[in-house]
Amino acid sequence: MIELIPQFEKSSGHKVSIDYGTVGGLVGRIQKGEAADVVIVSGSQIGALEKQGKVASGSRVDFAKLGVGVFVRQGTPKPDVSSVEALQRTLLAAKSIGHADPARGGAIATYVADLLGRLDIAADIKPKIRVFPPSDYSPIAKGDIEIGFGGIGEILTAPGIELVGPLPAAIQNYTLFAAAIAASSKEQEAGKALIQFLSSPAAAGVLKSKSFERP
Repeated sequence: MIELIPQFEKSSGHKVSIDYGTVGGLVGRIQKGEAADVVIVSGSQIGALEKQGKVASGSRVDFAKLGVGVFVRQGTPKPDVSSVEALQRTLLAAKSIGHADPARGGAIATYVADLLGRLDIAADIKPKIRVFPPSDYSPIAKGDIEIGFGGIGEILTAPGIELVGPLPAAIQNYTLFAAAIAASSKEQEAGKALIQFLSSPAAAGVLKSKSFERP
């Protein structure tokens, strides 16, 4: 958004005021009646807000999705994660494996914990698994954990770590991002223009450079 919003403002003449937060936090603010024109959260949450009458019916546009990635400490060799078989060999060879604590409720952490538990090598790697607080990748950056799993978007911006690659397609899990017009919006036409821009070819290059994919 830091790159896309100025492009939209320049091309449209509209001025955008944007506020950031976790998707859960943003949904809570909208549910409590906070004023907004456009809401951007996960697809499932937009669906829930639409059922609650908090976003305009039919205004939803799914514009990006982001997968789960594997990462290591910056500067260390990048193992092979190009297939399920290669990933399993990498996990068997790793001294320790980390992901965010699923008890904290994160969707990616819950998925990764479930995935590691159903791999053929689950029993072999279970003693190696370590959990860390959500969005805190410092255990890998410091070398306390050898290899980790997380959302690709966070991996790319976190200090001290490097993305090895996305999960293989056969076991990948995506977070879908969607935008919709808030039911309380007083600038619906401007909001529609922003949503249209986010789903346009003009925005596709920026999204791709940040490892987002089109739905």
